[in-house]
Amino acid sequence: MSKPTPTSVLSLSPIVLPAPGRAVDLQVRVSAPVTGSNLPILLLSHGHGRSNHLSSLNGYAPLANHFAAHGFVVIQPTHLDSKTLSLGPDAPDAPLFSHSRAQDMSRILDQLEVIERAVVGLAGRLDRSRVAVMGHSMGGHTASLLLGARYKDSHGTEVNLYEPRIKAGVVLAAPGRGGVALSKFAAENYPFFSTTDFSRMTTPALVVAGDKDDSSHLTVAGPSWHADPYFLSPGPKSLVTLFDAEHGLGGVSGYDVAETTDENPERVAAVQRLTWAYLRTALHPGDSAWQEAQDALTGAAQPLGRVESK
Repeated sequence: MSKPTPTSVLSLSPIVLPAPGRAVDLQVRVSAPVTGSNLPILLLSHGHGRSNHLSSLNGYAPLANHFAAHGFVVIQPTHLDSKTLSLGPDAPDAPLFSHSRAQDMSRILDQLEVIERAVVGLAGRLDRSRVAVMGHSMGGHTASLLLGARYKDSHGTEVNLYEPRIKAGVVLAAPGRGGVALSKFAAENYPFFSTTDFSRMTTPALVVAGDKDDSSHLTVAGPSWHADPYFLSPGPKSLVTLFDAEHGLGGVSGYDVAETTDENPERVAAVQRLTWAYLRTALHPGDSAWQEAQDALTGAAQPLGRVESK
């Protein structure tokens, strides 16, 4: 199936979900097509970032708008590491709130009825059997955990946040392996990265990495570090390597944002097409969208990237 014609989108925020034990209740934005039924659900996790608002439910409009216009109900939480919440460095799980971030997504799935009631016209239109997760940067780490990756906490206890209700995922410019691959800064400030284990990340996923994304503040391994979630996890997985792409992948975190170092609307459009097509096929087995998107990418006169799968 080729990509459907984009439709108008209804977006509502903030919807506040009760979250006992969390520092604050969970705020989400919901973006949905105004028509259609049996709509798949996409949980979209923001990165950590330097900006004040992109790292919240107000960010990632290029992805949220695209997916909602093409048949997904997109749900975006504000994770506890967002600068909009201004939680102090002494808060439990600070500063990146790796554990809480993944729990946010499970809380959302637990409270889909609350979300349906809050958004006019949404009730009865969700397909709860087709749930996907997507995350960029630290959000990619969150997605990896929900797809089955694990790490050890400060006490040496393995943290398992696998979410079986999620059937497929997209991991964008995400952190890779720990150990000697980490920079001194990352090892000292984000020790949970040191124990990341992708060997049980079994849920089908697409990993997207830029071949110029060296992220030197986090890793000494260079751009290939961001492909680790593909190479170090079991299949089925696919990897898109975008040529000349840096950490922003052309600008996925927002329109015309200052922190994008490789602004490129064509690259963003490619990310939109490829990620939508991958999830469309992953959630609707037999659909041709993913193969069509791969053919379009690799068959171009000047391809923007390459694809491999296992």
